[in-house]
Amino acid sequence: MDVQQAYELWSASYDTDHNPTRDLDSTVMVQTLAEQQFAAILEIGCGTGKNTSLLAGVGEAVTAVDFSPGMIAQAKAKITAPHVTFQVADITQPWPTPTAAFDLVTCNLILEHIEDLDFVIGQASRALKPGGRLFICELHPFKQYLGSQARFTQNEQTIFIPAFVHHISDFLTAAAANGLTLAALNEWWHAADEGKPPRLVTFLFQKNDA
Repeated sequence: MDVQQAYELWSASYDTDHNPTRDLDSTVMVQTLAEQQFAAILEIGCGTGKNTSLLAGVGEAVTAVDFSPGMIAQAKAKITAPHVTFQVADITQPWPTPTAAFDLVTCNLILEHIEDLDFVIGQASRALKPGGRLFICELHPFKQYLGSQARFTQNEQTIFIPAFVHHISDFLTAAAANGLTLAALNEWWHAADEGKPPRLVTFLFQKNDA
């Protein structure tokens, strides 16, 4: 089963399934972005809109993109703010977004499913205004080294979603190659993770001035 098919199946139960990684990601977003303001935000991989509501509160205009119509449908049912626009798009192809149009681009829990990290970060850089920021929150590679992988259960069957391991250095190298400078790197633990490797890693990159 490919990634898109898996998320289509998962869309109906994604918000209610037991998922500490999803929940920690939401906490990270609040702690990182809740006190800031942006003119234009591009959310890549919005899913069911779990972070879109927060972004709608800190952005004057939000474009939320996902390649799963099922996930987008869930998000639209929850978020009706007129300044939020949803698009179905495949981010492994050239993005249907304008160049140098956004102050913030966010990617949450999706890049593990992307083999060509450089392409996606390059597209994010293209979409950012000079001085704009790219925020990435992903499953920590330490977790992947130990076998963690996005998965869900349906009809008593566990479905594993195809994933690729991206090392910390891979993110830094791809960002530098696309005109982005690292502003912050943090590691995050869920309350259930005591004594374990970090669950999530976040990067905040800034686009270099033209």
